[in-house]
Amino acid sequence: MRFKKSFGVATFIWVGAFALLAGPAGANARGGWQYFAQSPENTAELAGHEDNSEMQGDREQEQRDREQEKRDREQEKRDREQERMDRFTEMYDRGREALDEEKYEQARDRFSELAKANGPQTDAALYWQAYANQRLGQRQAALAALADLKNRFPQSRWQKDASALEIEVRQNSGQPARPEAQGDEELKMLAIQSLMNSDPERAIPLLEKVLQGPATPKEKAKAMFVLAQSGSPQGREIIGRIARGQSNPELQRKAVEYLGIFGGAEARKTMAEIYASSSDESLKRSILRSYMIGGDKDRLFAAAKSEKDPALRGEAIRQLGLVHGESELEQLYKTETSPEIKRELLQAFFLAGDSNKILAAAKDEKDPELRRAAVRNLGLIHSDDSGKALAGIYAKETDRGIREEVLNAYFIQGNAGAIVAIAKTEKDPGLKKTAVQKLSLMHSKEASNYMMELLQK
Repeated sequence: MRFKKSFGVATFIWVGAFALLAGPAGANARGGWQYFAQSPENTAELAGHEDNSEMQGDREQEQRDREQEKRDREQEKRDREQERMDRFTEMYDRGREALDEEKYEQARDRFSELAKANGPQTDAALYWQAYANQRLGQRQAALAALADLKNRFPQSRWQKDASALEIEVRQNSGQPARPEAQGDEELKMLAIQSLMNSDPERAIPLLEKVLQGPATPKEKAKAMFVLAQSGSPQGREIIGRIARGQSNPELQRKAVEYLGIFGGAEARKTMAEIYASSSDESLKRSILRSYMIGGDKDRLFAAAKSEKDPALRGEAIRQLGLVHGESELEQLYKTETSPEIKRELLQAFFLAGDSNKILAAAKDEKDPELRRAAVRNLGLIHSDDSGKALAGIYAKETDRGIREEVLNAYFIQGNAGAIVAIAKTEKDPGLKKTAVQKLSLMHSKEASNYMMELLQK
């Protein structure tokens, strides 16, 4: 700051001296000297004002940086928790895949690992660990896992399945494992499916028995599918009961899925009732996705407006984008105040293919972070119109961060020509360097030709 003040004063002295030398004698000279004599104080006052303005700007920038750092820390915390949940989900899915492929040793090991991790699916992991041990003929280990499940999770919705499995394990105690039993069960399912076509009244109770017993996951899924596909009132009633929570959470989500695929208005009404009464985030996500499958914009719109959980609101908004609810998304964007939800809405506009709304946000949104998010979404739209829109934004934009986002958007699009055009005309050395760095990573003729031009200068 002191250097700037000294420099300003020195410059002014030179100007004053020049006025004395160049001006006429007498009054003009005297006036010039008077102007010169007063100038250091005036210059110091002006420099002080500039310093104060700069200091105020620095303080405001520091405050913005602190707020951004706080948001970043909160986001990092959410991301870490989400990564943890994703790891648990991946472990569970890998165990279920092993079960479907009848790789029971792998399934047992994966569910055992998941149970030890004490995640949100520990009760389910203990059940499937017991199930895999039963298939391997290791019945004491199966009973031990079931006992652990019953003791640690007395209110678990896997208790009913665990009781059915325990009965089967105890009935088979002392008997060797029978691999051929799997083939017998598959034949039974084929017979039930055939009976469903000819005599549904006799077949439906048999399918319900499969769903209530210790059948394999594939058999239960098949039984559920046959019931849903049949379109019979009795079958829909059974699926509705399971969707309301009469079975384990995994089968409940499958029931919700089939209500979305095969159900009509009555099925969607059932799902709305379940959604309103449930506190299970995973189940609610399944219902929102079933709304999407059924094209139910109204209920997705209602959830996007009124859902208190930000994660579920975001899910409802994304699903609304997938059913092309552009007018509903626009209404939400106009009234929304949360930057996080607005970012979800911009993503939903992208999913709906509504580039006009994204462009409007990129041009007119007051929040720079949201403008940058809009520009990023424009970069995901590979079209001539989006390229022209980005060029218009870059030409009029004064915010350096948004200009950098435009360069990144062009990079995502693979639009080397547009980046070359910016690199050739950009006066800001930092932005020019950013453009060249992007081009150095792009394998295109335009980028290579421009690099050759730089080398020949």
